[in-house]
Amino acid sequence: MLERQGNLFVVSGPSGAGKGSIIKQLIKQRPEIWVSVSATSREPRQDEVEAVSYFFKSKDEFRRLIDQRAFLEWAEVFCNYYGTLRQPVLDALKQGTNVILEIDIQGALQIKQMYDEAIFVFILPPSLDELEKRIKNRGSETEESLALRLKTALEEISYIEKYDYFIINDDLAESTRKLDAIITAENAKVARDVIEMLDSADKGFMLG
Repeated sequence: MLERQGNLFVVSGPSGAGKGSIIKQLIKQRPEIWVSVSATSREPRQDEVEAVSYFFKSKDEFRRLIDQRAFLEWAEVFCNYYGTLRQPVLDALKQGTNVILEIDIQGALQIKQMYDEAIFVFILPPSLDELEKRIKNRGSETEESLALRLKTALEEISYIEKYDYFIINDDLAESTRKLDAIITAENAKVARDVIEMLDSADKGFMLG
């Protein structure tokens, strides 16, 4: 029986676009997909839980992990570090599990350079006005930090051509359905390992 490696899905988009909400809904429907938990040096928000929302590290701890090359990707965003621990992701993929990374543009571009088989999905807000409203509703931003996030959002959107798919998140259920469809389609592609298996079988038949 052929054992296929899992697919790596990289999901990015501006802060407030709704990436996390879409992924949470998707996992309710497809619990077999593994969502990698990132590490960060920022302070936890009120509703965030260690090892569920993030692995919370001090900046010194994070820098030590960078030096040890423990991250698949990492970036400094809004004066804090964010990163994906390498080994858990590689282990899951080898076991045939589909993995989702919810990461920013910097991290996604790092993944693109080292793992060209990853599938990249960009989440867009319906408009910048809606994006501003969503960020304000968090209640955790100052006027200065809000302006910075909106400026960063415009810069991030300019990288959309680097991605394989995009989803405009104006309806959570529909956006979740679209991400589910992308994953289903990618899993149905004829992968390199299938081609290699058929090629080996064909050679064996000819030799026999």
